[in-house]
Amino acid sequence: MNDCIFCKIRDQEIPSYKVYEDEKVYAFLDMTQVTKGHTLVIPKKHVSDIFEFNEQLAADLFTRIPKVSQALQTAFPEMQGINIINNNKEIAYQSVFHSHVHLIPRYGKEDDFSMHFGDHSEQYSPEEMTKIAQTIKEQVS
Repeated sequence: MNDCIFCKIRDQEIPSYKVYEDEKVYAFLDMTQVTKGHTLVIPKKHVSDIFEFNEQLAADLFTRIPKVSQALQTAFPEMQGINIINNNKEIAYQSVFHSHVHLIPRYGKEDDFSMHFGDHSEQYSPEEMTKIAQTIKEQVS
């Protein structure tokens, strides 16, 4: 894809701070550095989001996540945890439409990164939860 910034980074048309590369993935520091070591892992093949993945592409990308995460932990022993985030589509906060996984090291509660999930469990009865699960289950092949 000609206008994709991540394809240009992958092809080294735009400089990046590469931390890992093999024949299937490219990992580099996110320019925003939400926390020290914030890394993006992208498939070398251009796909917009998870909805364009097949099983092999998913395996190629997601089997590299532990390797890069463990490298972050070794590089930064003060790291207390990590957030692994993959946003898909604009409504889910995807801003670059080349699929990518954020690895965001966590150093403490004051590291200026937070996630909030609302609890809407009271809105769904057990019968509704069963229906939702069944609807999804029917679509898994």
